[in-house]
Amino acid sequence: MTLEIAALILAWIVILALSLTVLALARQVGILHQRIAPAGALLARAGPERGTAAPVVQVTALDGSVFEVGRQTGSVELILFVSPGCPLCKALLPILPGFADREKLAITLASDDSIEPLEAMAARFGLDRTRFVNSPELGRAWAVDKLPHAVLLDETGRVVARGLVNSREHLESMTLAHESGHGSIQSWFRSKAA
Repeated sequence: MTLEIAALILAWIVILALSLTVLALARQVGILHQRIAPAGALLARAGPERGTAAPVVQVTALDGSVFEVGRQTGSVELILFVSPGCPLCKALLPILPGFADREKLAITLASDDSIEPLEAMAARFGLDRTRFVNSPELGRAWAVDKLPHAVLLDETGRVVARGLVNSREHLESMTLAHESGHGSIQSWFRSKAA
Protein backbone atom coordinates (compact mmCIF):
# COMPACT_ATOMS: atom_id res chain seq x y z
CA MET A 1 0.00 0.00 0.00
CA THR A 2 2.81 2.43 0.82
CA LEU A 3 4.41 1.67 -2.53
CA GLU A 4 1.19 2.66 -4.32
CA ILE A 5 0.97 5.93 -2.37
CA ALA A 6 4.60 6.74 -3.19
CA ALA A 7 3.94 6.05 -6.91
CA LEU A 8 0.86 8.26 -6.81
CA ILE A 9 2.77 11.11 -5.13
CA LEU A 10 5.58 10.74 -7.65
CA ALA A 11 3.08 10.84 -10.55
CA TRP A 12 1.56 14.07 -9.20
CA ILE A 13 5.02 15.61 -8.82
CA VAL A 14 5.79 14.74 -12.47
CA ILE A 15 2.43 16.17 -13.61
CA LEU A 16 3.08 19.38 -11.67
CA ALA A 17 6.60 19.68 -13.12
CA LEU A 18 5.29 19.14 -16.66
CA SER A 19 2.57 21.74 -16.10
CA LEU A 20 5.12 24.30 -14.94
CA THR A 21 7.29 23.50 -17.98
CA VAL A 22 4.36 24.05 -20.36
CA LEU A 23 3.55 27.39 -18.70
CA ALA A 24 7.19 28.49 -18.96
CA LEU A 25 7.30 27.54 -22.65
CA ALA A 26 4.03 29.38 -23.32
CA ARG A 27 5.50 32.49 -21.71
CA GLN A 28 8.62 32.22 -23.88
CA VAL A 29 6.49 31.90 -27.03
CA GLY A 30 4.66 35.09 -26.02
CA ILE A 31 7.95 36.93 -25.49
CA LEU A 32 9.25 35.77 -28.87
CA HIS A 33 6.02 36.84 -30.53
CA GLN A 34 6.46 40.35 -29.15
CA ARG A 35 10.12 40.56 -30.22
CA ILE A 36 9.62 39.32 -33.78
CA ALA A 37 7.75 41.96 -35.75
CA PRO A 38 5.51 40.88 -38.60
CA ALA A 39 7.36 41.14 -41.89
CA GLY A 40 5.96 43.49 -44.46
CA ALA A 41 6.82 43.92 -48.11
CA LEU A 42 10.59 43.69 -48.45
CA LEU A 43 11.88 47.13 -49.30
CA ALA A 44 13.65 47.62 -52.60
CA ARG A 45 16.78 49.75 -52.61
CA ALA A 46 16.42 51.28 -56.07
CA GLY A 47 13.50 53.00 -57.76
CA PRO A 48 11.17 55.90 -56.99
CA GLU A 49 10.99 56.80 -53.31
CA ARG A 50 7.92 56.98 -51.11
CA GLY A 51 6.07 60.27 -51.45
CA THR A 52 7.44 61.07 -54.91
CA ALA A 53 5.36 61.23 -58.05
CA ALA A 54 5.27 57.91 -59.86
CA PRO A 55 6.95 57.75 -63.25
CA VAL A 56 4.27 57.90 -65.93
CA VAL A 57 4.77 55.18 -68.54
CA GLN A 58 2.56 54.55 -71.55
CA VAL A 59 1.80 50.82 -71.84
CA THR A 60 -0.17 48.45 -74.03
CA ALA A 61 -2.45 45.91 -72.38
CA LEU A 62 -2.87 42.32 -73.57
CA ASP A 63 -6.19 43.29 -75.15
CA GLY A 64 -4.43 45.98 -77.25
CA SER A 65 -5.68 49.02 -75.32
CA VAL A 66 -3.16 51.76 -74.52
CA PHE A 67 -3.09 53.67 -71.23
CA GLU A 68 -0.66 55.34 -68.83
CA VAL A 69 0.50 53.77 -65.59
CA GLY A 70 1.48 56.17 -62.81
CA ARG A 71 -0.74 59.08 -63.63
CA GLN A 72 -3.28 60.53 -61.22
CA THR A 73 -6.39 58.34 -61.40
CA GLY A 74 -8.40 59.27 -58.33
CA SER A 75 -8.14 55.75 -56.93
CA VAL A 76 -5.47 53.76 -55.12
CA GLU A 77 -3.58 51.56 -57.59
CA LEU A 78 -1.49 48.45 -57.05
CA ILE A 79 1.03 47.63 -59.76
CA LEU A 80 2.16 44.02 -59.45
CA PHE A 81 5.12 42.85 -61.51
CA VAL A 82 4.82 39.13 -62.27
CA SER A 83 6.13 36.44 -64.61
CA PRO A 84 4.64 33.17 -65.89
CA GLY A 85 7.77 31.37 -64.65
CA CYS A 86 7.58 32.73 -61.09
CA PRO A 87 6.03 30.24 -58.59
CA LEU A 88 5.41 32.96 -55.97
CA CYS A 89 3.61 35.05 -58.58
CA LYS A 90 1.35 32.11 -59.39
CA ALA A 91 0.56 31.73 -55.68
CA LEU A 92 -0.45 35.41 -55.37
CA LEU A 93 -2.60 35.68 -58.50
CA PRO A 94 -5.64 33.72 -57.22
CA ILE A 95 -6.00 36.03 -54.20
CA LEU A 96 -5.77 39.30 -56.15
CA PRO A 97 -9.44 39.75 -57.13
CA GLY A 98 -10.72 39.34 -53.56
CA PHE A 99 -7.88 41.45 -52.19
CA ALA A 100 -8.57 44.24 -54.70
CA ASP A 101 -12.29 44.22 -53.93
CA ARG A 102 -11.76 44.27 -50.17
CA GLU A 103 -9.12 47.03 -50.27
CA LYS A 104 -10.86 48.96 -53.10
CA LEU A 105 -7.76 48.91 -55.32
CA ALA A 106 -7.28 49.19 -59.05
CA ILE A 107 -4.77 46.51 -60.05
CA THR A 108 -2.35 46.59 -62.95
CA LEU A 109 -0.31 43.47 -63.66
CA ALA A 110 2.98 44.01 -65.47
CA SER A 111 5.52 41.72 -67.06
CA ASP A 112 8.21 41.77 -69.72
CA ASP A 113 7.76 38.19 -70.91
CA SER A 114 6.63 37.33 -74.42
CA ILE A 115 2.92 37.64 -75.22
CA GLU A 116 2.06 33.91 -75.53
CA PRO A 117 2.99 32.93 -71.94
CA LEU A 118 1.26 36.06 -70.61
CA GLU A 119 -1.91 35.22 -72.56
CA ALA A 120 -1.80 31.69 -71.12
CA MET A 121 -1.29 33.07 -67.61
CA ALA A 122 -4.20 35.50 -68.01
CA ALA A 123 -6.46 32.69 -69.23
CA ARG A 124 -5.37 30.26 -66.51
CA PHE A 125 -6.01 32.68 -63.65
CA GLY A 126 -8.93 34.60 -65.19
CA LEU A 127 -7.00 37.88 -65.14
CA ASP A 128 -8.31 41.16 -66.53
CA ARG A 129 -6.54 41.52 -69.89
CA THR A 130 -7.35 45.24 -70.00
CA ARG A 131 -5.01 45.85 -67.01
CA PHE A 132 -2.33 43.23 -67.79
CA VAL A 133 0.56 44.89 -69.59
CA ASN A 134 3.68 43.70 -71.32
CA SER A 135 6.17 46.51 -70.76
CA PRO A 136 9.91 46.25 -70.10
CA GLU A 137 9.93 50.07 -69.85
CA LEU A 138 7.61 49.97 -66.84
CA GLY A 139 9.89 47.51 -65.05
CA ARG A 140 12.93 49.69 -65.77
CA ALA A 141 11.12 52.82 -64.53
CA TRP A 142 10.53 51.07 -61.19
CA ALA A 143 13.97 49.36 -61.05
CA VAL A 144 12.32 45.95 -60.68
CA ASP A 145 14.95 43.26 -60.37
CA LYS A 146 13.13 40.50 -58.45
CA LEU A 147 9.59 39.14 -58.58
CA PRO A 148 6.89 39.45 -57.42
CA HIS A 149 7.38 43.17 -56.94
CA ALA A 150 4.52 45.48 -55.97
CA VAL A 151 4.03 49.24 -56.01
CA LEU A 152 1.15 51.03 -54.31
CA LEU A 153 0.16 54.46 -55.65
CA ASP A 154 -2.27 56.83 -53.96
CA GLU A 155 -5.10 58.70 -55.65
CA THR A 156 -2.75 61.46 -56.80
CA GLY A 157 -0.19 59.12 -58.41
CA ARG A 158 2.35 59.35 -55.60
CA VAL A 159 4.30 56.34 -54.34
CA VAL A 160 2.87 55.03 -51.08
CA ALA A 161 4.82 51.78 -50.73
CA ARG A 162 6.81 49.36 -52.85
CA GLY A 163 8.87 46.21 -52.55
CA LEU A 164 8.97 42.45 -52.90
CA VAL A 165 5.75 40.69 -51.93
CA ASN A 166 5.85 36.97 -51.29
CA SER A 167 2.48 36.51 -49.59
CA ARG A 168 -0.93 37.98 -48.91
CA GLU A 169 0.47 39.43 -45.68
CA HIS A 170 3.08 41.36 -47.66
CA LEU A 171 0.34 42.80 -49.90
CA GLU A 172 -1.71 43.71 -46.84
CA SER A 173 1.33 45.40 -45.29
CA MET A 174 1.37 47.79 -48.25
CA THR A 175 -2.23 48.83 -47.70
CA LEU A 176 -1.53 49.15 -43.97
CA ALA A 177 1.42 51.38 -44.83
CA HIS A 178 -0.96 53.56 -46.84
CA GLU A 179 -3.52 53.72 -44.03
CA SER A 180 -0.90 54.46 -41.37
CA GLY A 181 1.01 57.04 -43.41
CA HIS A 182 4.25 55.06 -43.20
CA GLY A 183 6.12 53.74 -46.23
CA SER A 184 6.48 50.30 -44.72
CA ILE A 185 5.59 48.25 -41.70
CA GLN A 186 9.28 48.36 -40.75
CA SER A 187 9.25 52.18 -40.59
CA TRP A 188 6.06 52.05 -38.52
CA PHE A 189 7.79 49.76 -35.99
CA ARG A 190 10.84 52.06 -35.92
CA SER A 191 8.60 55.04 -35.16
CA LYS A 192 6.92 53.14 -32.32
CA ALA A 193 10.29 52.12 -30.85
CA ALA A 194 11.56 55.71 -30.84
